Amino acid sequence: MGSIVALIRSILSVLLLCSIQCCGANSDLNYVTCGSLVKLLNTRHNVRLHSHDVKYGSGSGQQSVTGVENADDANSYWRIRGKPNGPCQRGVAIKCGQSIRITHMTTGRNLHTHHFSSPLSNNQEVSAFGENGEGDDLDVWMVQCDGTHWERDDTVRFKHPGTDVFLSVTGEQYGHPIRGQREVHAMPAANQHNWWRTMEGVFIQPSQEPMRHDEL
Repeated sequence: MGSIVALIRSILSVLLLCSIQCCGANSDLNYVTCGSLVKLLNTRHNVRLHSHDVKYGSGSGQQSVTGVENADDANSYWRIRGKPNGPCQRGVAIKCGQSIRITHMTTGRNLHTHHFSSPLSNNQEVSAFGENGEGDDLDVWMVQCDGTHWERDDTVRFKHPGTDVFLSVTGEQYGHPIRGQREVHAMPAANQHNWWRTMEGVFIQPSQEPMRHDEL
């Protein structure tokens, strides 16, 4: 039953992506906005943030988060959303220093970290957590960038206020069943391993209708 639900969610997400791709692709909007659906590239290791319904065999046992080289991977789309009890308005540019959630399109779980050791590097584990986009306060990340707003071509860091670490990749590779994928983890130091940039995706434009607290 779970696999059928996941398949339906994936099909609906792809249909949504196709229905608004023209709007996003032709937009001259320079910013990442609330509701945008994006792939995030680690610029040091050239891998995209990825997740899938494969659980960690150690640590929290939650859904694993990895990095993949394949630019066409369908499981590398993430939606930018507001923090719990503080939703952002659809189409409004994300500010530098703003707290957000980063929700995996296919499984509906949020990018998350906590005090478990990551399986390969013994840094801090990063997982995907929650159901249907709702988890807890450890799903919140703060966008660190220069200037006023998160620009689409910027390299940015994602700092985790709950545990004071940065979303990172240092190159360790998994074996079976996710052979070749890189470990994504969190580190206390700001360095070359925690720079990210948006790549493929749909950047939602501000609505011409009255703004609502709507996160697609």
